[in-house]
Amino acid sequence: MDPVSHGIIFWLIIGGIAGALAGRVVDGGGFGIIIDIIVGIVGAFIGGWLGGVLGLHLGAGIIGSLITAFIGAVILLFIVRLFSGGRARQL
Repeated sequence: MDPVSHGIIFWLIIGGIAGALAGRVVDGGGFGIIIDIIVGIVGAFIGGWLGGVLGLHLGAGIIGSLITAFIGAVILLFIVRLFSGGRARQL
């Protein structure tokens, strides 16, 4: 397996876990596995950006990536649900 596809699989797994966990924390339910993965991946970018802006570094490796993605996914889900007025749960 080449490094590029390995990285994509890694981010899909981390994104899926982070998105699923964030979906359970924010309002008790997720959007479904595909959307949870997307939210987790986008959340990883948000968490990484926010951590860089604030000067926070949660470490490297799987645990640091998971925590960063989880925090970003929670922020993203909170914003989505805030603006959707609760309708996002029905998707």
